[in-house]
Amino acid sequence: MPAPSDSPTRTSSAIVGLECTFADRLPPLSVPWRGADAPEPTLLVVNEELAAALGLDVAALRSADGVAILSGAAAPADATPVATAYAGHQFGGYAPTLGDGRALLLGELIDVDGHRVDLQLKGSGPTPFSRGGDGFAVVAPMLREYLVSEAMYALGVPTTRSLAVVATGRDVHRTGTEPGAVLTRVAAGHLRVGTFEYAARRPELVQPLADYAIARHYPELVDLPEDDNRYLAFLEAVLDCQAALVAKWMLVGFVHGVMNTDNTTISGETIDYGPCAFIDAFDLSAVFSSIDHGGRYAFGNQPAALKWNLARFAETLLTLMAAEPDEAIGAATAVLGTFDDRYNRYLVEGMLAKIGLAGDVGASDLIDDLLALMSDHRADWTGTFRALANDLRGDHASLATLIPSEHSDPWLHRWHTALDVLGRDRGQTADAMDRINPLYIPRNHQLDAALRAATHGDFATFERLLAAVTHPFEYRGEWEDLAAAAPPSFTDAFHTFCGT
Repeated sequence: MPAPSDSPTRTSSAIVGLECTFADRLPPLSVPWRGADAPEPTLLVVNEELAAALGLDVAALRSADGVAILSGAAAPADATPVATAYAGHQFGGYAPTLGDGRALLLGELIDVDGHRVDLQLKGSGPTPFSRGGDGFAVVAPMLREYLVSEAMYALGVPTTRSLAVVATGRDVHRTGTEPGAVLTRVAAGHLRVGTFEYAARRPELVQPLADYAIARHYPELVDLPEDDNRYLAFLEAVLDCQAALVAKWMLVGFVHGVMNTDNTTISGETIDYGPCAFIDAFDLSAVFSSIDHGGRYAFGNQPAALKWNLARFAETLLTLMAAEPDEAIGAATAVLGTFDDRYNRYLVEGMLAKIGLAGDVGASDLIDDLLALMSDHRADWTGTFRALANDLRGDHASLATLIPSEHSDPWLHRWHTALDVLGRDRGQTADAMDRINPLYIPRNHQLDAALRAATHGDFATFERLLAAVTHPFEYRGEWEDLAAAAPPSFTDAFHTFCGT
């Protein structure tokens, strides 16, 4: 295992100006550490647009010193990387000590818009929290997170982002021997429900942690009057962000795959793209993760799973909400009781926009009936909404390939009538639908092929798919094949893996 960060180690000035307010203000929740050496670090991909937004010099990142930092082999000058501590409920079972078993928080940057963000390495080697694991990562899962997180950003889903992937030159043993890699992740913050679960074991840490989280992510709550319960408002703010987030997942057909409490962020961002996937055919029971044997985190179970995670978060804040336990429990329960309505509101608003009926709250029955049709005919989730826009332009064949006309026609008649009643121009409505309904997503079969090729050094397929999914709404003829759903034979046998 590498030595902690107070041992001699190489430093680099390729990234400067890092702070670490989290470690400085809450020292019991992190351990100073450094990454493992990288025998032959090679930059595989760098996000130049994101680097510019962070105020970083791309040329410096591409230099030997920059690649050394991105591999974990060197620390930024004047920075002390740390491994952060957290607990978590994993598939419902409580693990009191998880923490960054293969990650290091390099520090915090202020981006060009004045926002504080974390810069973290993933796959940089074992830490005190590795729990017997090797702490490393391999090329395919790190490229998966890079591509999928950037696709989610392009889709407008709150998410961590990816700055770079570096191959380390180290062989890593999984089911076989695979090339090692490190991902550099950018996040509004890495505080999780699991961070609060860990702090709750030392009650004196909960309030400082909550105050830090409020100041960083919900500063509008800092100056609440004494009579307004700041910590109850904090719970409500996190709950609302997460309700909006999971609704966005559902709207784009995203299956996270491992919705443990340590993967539920306080900031409301999607984090950890291990066994994630996008559905092809609409199926609420869709499960892709090889470790989700009971379907706990199936596509349709995600809102309920998130609500359960938020209840665990509420438990950690009870002592801050009221002196009397019953009063605190009652107040927290009332906030948690609003989750379903908030989620349903976000989902319905999004679905109405997807079918060109934004603002028509009376059209929710059209949503229910469309979803029933899609489920009955296993219609492609992403393709159906683009086909509906094409129907408004006079192309009726696109939808007929997904749902037979004899089944879809009665619904289409009702939909067209609703649009006419609202006075919606069909061409303009179709264009508006295309601006929010993607044409290109990381289709599982295409992503799988791209990652396999990249693992063997061929990045052409990966780069082409990355270009398409980061421009998800723009039709380009050269990407036409990337809009195609996977054949059922692929989907029926496809599984995703955590990569650990």
